[in-house]
Amino acid sequence: MTPPPTTAPGLGAYRESVTLPFPHLVVALRDKLGAQLVAYLGGVTDTKAVRQWAAGERRPTHVVEHRLRLVYQVAGVLSEATRTPAVVQAWFMGANPALDDRAPAWMLREHPVGEVSSVVLAAARAFAGGADF
Repeated sequence: MTPPPTTAPGLGAYRESVTLPFPHLVVALRDKLGAQLVAYLGGVTDTKAVRQWAAGERRPTHVVEHRLRLVYQVAGVLSEATRTPAVVQAWFMGANPALDDRAPAWMLREHPVGEVSSVVLAAARAFAGGADF
C-alpha cells in the first residue's frame, strides 16, 4: 500500500493537530478564531479558561481537547485557501449549505466529534477547494 503524498490538502493541518502540545494549539486557535469562538467550541462560558489552557495552567476534559484538535485541523484546511482569520471565523459561525445550513461551530459543540468530524472536514475541504455545494 502506498502512503498518501505529503502534500495532500489538509495533511499538514492534521499532523499539527495531532502533534502540537495542547497549549500551543490553543494559542494558534485563539489567533485564528478569537478567544470567544474557542471558548464556545470548548464548551466554556468565558475566555478565562481559554487563557488558562493557552498558558498550560489548566487542561480541559479529553472530549474537549479532542474537539479542539479537530477544530484546529479544520481551521488549517480553511487557512490553506484563505489566510484571512475573519473568513475562517465566518465559516465556523455561518449557516453552511454543505451541513444542511447548520453552523459548523454548533455542530462541533453539540454533537460527538466522531459523529460529525467527517462531514465537517468534508465541508471545509469543499470550501477550501472552491467546490459548489
